[in-house]
Formats: sequence, structure tokens, C-alpha cells
Amino acid sequence: SMRLFSWNINGIAPYLPTQSTKITSFFQPSDPDRPPANPPSQKANLRAFLARHNWPEVLFLQELKLRQDDTQALAALLASLNTPLHAADDALSDSRTYTLDAVLPRDKHNARGFQGRLYGVGVVLRTDFARRRVARVRPVSWDLEGRVCVVELKPPPPPPRQLQLQPQQPLNIYAVNGTAAPYRDPRDGRRVLGTRHEHKRAFHARLRDECLALQGDDNDGGGGGRGFDVVVAGDANVARGAWDGYPRLRTVPREHQVNRADFNAAFFGEEDNRRAGAYVLPLPDNRGGGGGGERVGRRRCLDAVDVFRALHGPERRYTYYPRSREWGSSCDRVDMVMVSRRLWEAGRVLGTGILDTPQERGLSDHVPLWVEI
Repeated sequence: SMRLFSWNINGIAPYLPTQSTKITSFFQPSDPDRPPANPPSQKANLRAFLARHNWPEVLFLQELKLRQDDTQALAALLASLNTPLHAADDALSDSRTYTLDAVLPRDKHNARGFQGRLYGVGVVLRTDFARRRVARVRPVSWDLEGRVCVVELKPPPPPPRQLQLQPQQPLNIYAVNGTAAPYRDPRDGRRVLGTRHEHKRAFHARLRDECLALQGDDNDGGGGGRGFDVVVAGDANVARGAWDGYPRLRTVPREHQVNRADFNAAFFGEEDNRRAGAYVLPLPDNRGGGGGGERVGRRRCLDAVDVFRALHGPERRYTYYPRSREWGSSCDRVDMVMVSRRLWEAGRVLGTGILDTPQERGLSDHVPLWVEI
């Protein structure tokens, strides 16, 4: 099986050496039997997180808050992922070392705040798993803001004839947060193409179409897909229904309701929306944009399964806990894992959970979640 953890870390700065520590100190050879004499000073440590959860094969990170030219920061993060924590931590073992790939924003007209250090997703893969099972890690052509990264897995070894296992494509996503701010033409920045609410719904449509093209099954409407099962994990920046917000869902302005309905229609069919108590509005038919679902008939729909709701029903658990509020006083389930229906019906989702404690939240405003497949 593969254990996949996902976490919006709200910036990697706390996981890097402090400014008083030279980044080059990360690149000194390390003896697995003896910790570094002067380990770099950090506020948090992702290797400690991986060790605490028994070295999972995959860790998806969202909201790295890096620019394209922040190569030293990525190199420092990779080195820290593989720096021994203590004498018993064998950092040279392939089952305890990790690779790092990142997709960062390249839209200079819309990714401008904080000197361009915003958005970005990272994929951390355990070295032995990456060597054995991963074909490549890649971005998608339509994503200019560093929001989507695809891990292409190799086909599994030949299974017993009755199992018919399909290769998987895990996708790490950091979905657009809908706001009234303008979204500009990414080619030259001159024209305003709408608000970021509209940009969010366009993101839903493109992600849905990317997944349908990878699946290539009867739902894609066009054929020619590649026959993969998809596993989409990350920060969707939307709470699906009443069970996913405390003390209540955010419904003002009305665009949040429209975005929520659009998300539910684009990725989930009637069965899953009913099981999740999802918020659904009748939306206009539009095969090329905005979403789809059985409720509105002809629109394209991924018909995926929200694994937390499928396994835990209406249980109220949340992933977003703003640091400006007392813990548990205002929270939402906006991070999630959704999988191809074929993968779900084959019984290949073994478990899922949300690590909803202040300790696991750490310095972020989101807590991690996991799935085992």
C-alpha cells in the first residue's frame, strides 16, 4: 500500500535555517551514527513529522510561498528533509530519505503579492518508493500559479488475474481561493478577465478535465484517456456542506455559495453529494467550463469519491483552524482526498484520517490529513 499525507503548511520559511545560519551548513556530509555538532536552527522540522508518522511514502505540501528563483530555499528544504534528527536516525537508508519536487508560480501578473512569494506546491517522495514506483513528477500546462503537481506512477507488478489493478496518478492541488480581487490576463496583465471567484470556477473545470483525461473512462465524454485511477489530495479552498463548517458555513458574499455548488458539481455525482450532505445548486449547462454533475444532467463530472465522507459519514472533523481564533471556535474542512470511483469500488482505499490537534497543526493554519491506498 501507499500512505499519502497532505498538508497546507502556510509557507516553508519555518522549515528552513534561520538567517543567522548559513544555508551551506545543510550540505555537509552527515554521519548517521552521530548527529551534526551544530545542527541548523529551525522553528519546525518536516523530517520529524515524517519520522513521527513512520516514514510515509508520499507527502504533499501546499502553499510553499516561494518564487521560481528561490532555488536555494528548495535545496535547503531538501537537505533538511534528509538531515539526521539524532544518532539512531539513519538518513542514508532509502526507506528514510526523500526527494523533493516543486511547482511554483510563473504568472507575474497575478502572483504578485509578497514579492511573488505565494502559492506553490511540493511533492516529497520516499526514495525507495520513488525509485521503484514513480515514473515522473510533472506540472500541468494550464496551471500558471503553482497549484497542481502530478505524480505519475508506474504500472504495478502483474497482480492475480482477478484484481485488475490500474496504475494511479496522484495529484497535489492547492485550489484557488475565491475573492472579489481582479484576475488579469496572464499573457500581458492588461485586461481584467473577471474576479478570482470566476478564476476559481475555471480552475475547477480545468482540474476536472485533467482528471477525466487521465482516467479516459466512459465519464470523460471524449475518449482517448490513459486509463489511470486518480487520487486528488490537497487544499480545495472550499467546504462542501453544512457538516464541513463550524459554527457555520461561509455563505456571504453569495459567490461562496456558487463556488461551493460548482465544486460539488464538477467533482462529485449525486450519490456522493447526498452522502456528504453537500451544497448543490442548479447550475447552467456548460460542457467546457465551471463544473458538472448528475443534478444538472449534461454537465461533465469526475464522479469521484470524497474518502473522508465515504468512510466517516457525517462526522464533524476539520482541517482549517485559523491562528487568530481560539482552537476549535471557527474551523472548516477544506482539505480533502478524492479518488476515482473505480478505485473506491475495488476496495483499494484502506483508511483515511485528519490529524486535528494543535500540535499537528504546528505553525500552519491547516492540519495534515492522510489516506492509505
